[in-house]
Amino acid sequence: MKIRSRAPLRLGIAGGGTDVSPYSDEFGGCVLNATINMYAHAFIDDDIKGNQVIFEAKDLGIIDIIELDNDVSLDGNLVLHRAVYKRIMEQYNKGKYIPLRLTTQSDAPPGSGLGSSSTMVVAMLEGFRQLLSLPLGEYDIAQLAYEIERRDCKLSGGKQDQYAATFGGFNFIEFYANDRVIVNPLRMRRYIISELESSLILFFTGTSRDSAKIIDDQIKSIKKDNGARLDAMHKVKESAYKIKELLFKADILGVAQEFRNAWESKKATSPSISNALIDAVESSILNAGAISMKISGAGGGGFMMIFVEPENKLDVIKALEQFDGHVHKFQFTNEGAYSWTI
Repeated sequence: MKIRSRAPLRLGIAGGGTDVSPYSDEFGGCVLNATINMYAHAFIDDDIKGNQVIFEAKDLGIIDIIELDNDVSLDGNLVLHRAVYKRIMEQYNKGKYIPLRLTTQSDAPPGSGLGSSSTMVVAMLEGFRQLLSLPLGEYDIAQLAYEIERRDCKLSGGKQDQYAATFGGFNFIEFYANDRVIVNPLRMRRYIISELESSLILFFTGTSRDSAKIIDDQIKSIKKDNGARLDAMHKVKESAYKIKELLFKADILGVAQEFRNAWESKKATSPSISNALIDAVESSILNAGAISMKISGAGGGGFMMIFVEPENKLDVIKALEQFDGHVHKFQFTNEGAYSWTI
């Protein structure tokens, strides 16, 4: 049997960082994000010879093989693949390890700011859900993906990426203590989505970053300084509510202007959010006619979202040509993770 699955990557529009504990546990967090037509792909083939599991990340050029005569550990080159397989087999297949080949590839590199790692975990889980006919709903898969990354693999980060990839579309997601999450799908009118697409430039800076390290720094910064940086995080959350309201009112210019406020608040939460390259790009595009920008994800690199009046888009794109990186065309998508059998 062969299983195909995929899950969409997302743009973090507002509130990013407030989904990370301990902030979300103490104050409640919220994010506004939207999935785009870039995906994490997983392929499962259980028709293989021998008693082994073969993991292959095509985009990374890495192969990781486990002989099932031995214990399945998380010590390997593809720790997320191992962790997903181990959790599924132990929790949902009575501890019976199935020989198979799991192949993955992503439309975005790790550290892109589009939630690629968490989205890949969701894509793999969706594939195993299909393979074993598991009774898992969207909340189940998203929570399981979170547990695998944050608890099994002990990788720092928040919760928004797993829920965005599983549910798909525009979502306003609330995060509270004790893993309580509420996903509020936003019914966006088509013309609002079209105007938003026309007003956004998605620019890959050419540099990836370790989001876990940035998030660790952000957590430490807030714990050390319970004043200015915590206040900045409150403002990041407040911007999520403002941007949601502006979107529903079709005030895209208002969204663009609030983007600037949200970006300034985000930078104030940690010195790791921005750097010399990001500052240089920001200065150049604002001089070329852009309204505002922010990094999608934890910060420090990856993809940048740039707001511009649609008629000025080419001027800003031309200004970006001086930097190593590229503009990526995209569209928003309403479809979440899904799978099929061939």
